[in-house]
Amino acid sequence: MFSYDPYAALAELRPVPPLELSSPDFEPGGALPLSAWSSDRGGSDLTPRLRWSAPPAGTRSLAISCFDPDAPTGSGFWHWAAFDLPAGLTELESIDGTAASLPEGAKVMPNEARLQRFIGAAPPTGTGVHRYFFVVDALDVEHLDLRGDETPGTLGFHRHFHTLARGVLVGTADPADR
Repeated sequence: MFSYDPYAALAELRPVPPLELSSPDFEPGGALPLSAWSSDRGGSDLTPRLRWSAPPAGTRSLAISCFDPDAPTGSGFWHWAAFDLPAGLTELESIDGTAASLPEGAKVMPNEARLQRFIGAAPPTGTGVHRYFFVVDALDVEHLDLRGDETPGTLGFHRHFHTLARGVLVGTADPADR
């Protein structure tokens, strides 16, 4: 398994206070629920339920994403990225991650499969256990200056400069399990 933590590297560039991010569906560092696996691997392509602490004063919107840095691509694999979520939101149920499943006004970016939704875990055989970083950022702007058809990496760049606090929760998936 790789040990690179992209969010630890970001924190070195610009430290931000933590948001407490958790899920009733898995323990930190634990296995993702079957529903969060790809439908091609017996799952449902649904996000796990996510809950986070109240964002700090000055929060005007939220961004959320799921990233697998262990994908054998050299650049990781984005499973989901959404932004312009309301500042007062503190939880999401298990959803497909489309704009229709999120509060009004939220935008969802295309993932690596070019779908504007969450796609579940599907680590290839022989690549070891993969880590899935679910990240919620509290932002100091109501809307990011993005259309929504850009890449999740572009979202990461824009949210980096507006983040007031960040919650990170890592789940795992072992290809030997599916």
